[in-house]
Amino acid sequence: MFGRPVMAAIYLNLAAYKFMDWGALEARRDTIEASGVKHGLRGTVLLAPEGINLFVSAPPQAALAWLAELQADPLLTELAELDVKRSESDRCEFGRWRVRIKKEIITFRQPQVRPQERRATSVDAPTLSRWLDRGVDDEGLPIKLVDTRNAFEVQTGTFENAVDLRIGAFTEFPTAVAAQADQLAGARVVTFCTGGIRCEKAALFMEQQGIQNVVQLDGGVLRYFEQVGKAHWQGELFVFDERVSLDETLRPASRNSTQSSSPS
Repeated sequence: MFGRPVMAAIYLNLAAYKFMDWGALEARRDTIEASGVKHGLRGTVLLAPEGINLFVSAPPQAALAWLAELQADPLLTELAELDVKRSESDRCEFGRWRVRIKKEIITFRQPQVRPQERRATSVDAPTLSRWLDRGVDDEGLPIKLVDTRNAFEVQTGTFENAVDLRIGAFTEFPTAVAAQADQLAGARVVTFCTGGIRCEKAALFMEQQGIQNVVQLDGGVLRYFEQVGKAHWQGELFVFDERVSLDETLRPASRNSTQSSSPS
């Protein structure tokens, strides 16, 4: 399932999301919560009518056993093909275990944006790196990278020459990107975020607003670091747990014991 072997004597951090229409959220929450307690997980799982979003941590054997148990549960068949990104650290990066039901797995307040019905076109990490090396995509269009993350995340690190919308929350993205529409015209527009969830909604929204040639970075910066490394990236990658930020090897770059543990 994963590209690299699990190292010994460390913690394995799993990040994943999936957009899908599903119900019976209370029963699903109880199943996921009990399994996490059983295997000693820490972190956050968010459930909503539009899908699931999780970022959890445990010793490798426990984390993988939890994931396998969920993917085999008849109540959670939708998770069988869950695309999971991983990183490693020398301690648990979350202070508690919680499974919550929310209105959205990533708050956007744009109900017409429904990635569970159709994903925006995506670009994989090696292709994006190649485009950035050349300065244009395969059709000769110049590249415009749009950072969909909050301003404090961007300050920790971002792609070279990326558009920073200076937003304080993802709900501000629609207004902020509208002000940039003219600058994006005629370019290959690539939205990106930490793990893929925000840029997926952002790309669909931009398409609906008439912005052309929009694609999302598949798997976000986590997948980019995993497959490409730090090419064209400046700084570190902010994450919502006690690691605070990751380097290009997906190892902790700095720590802050007061940091939020919400998935992004």
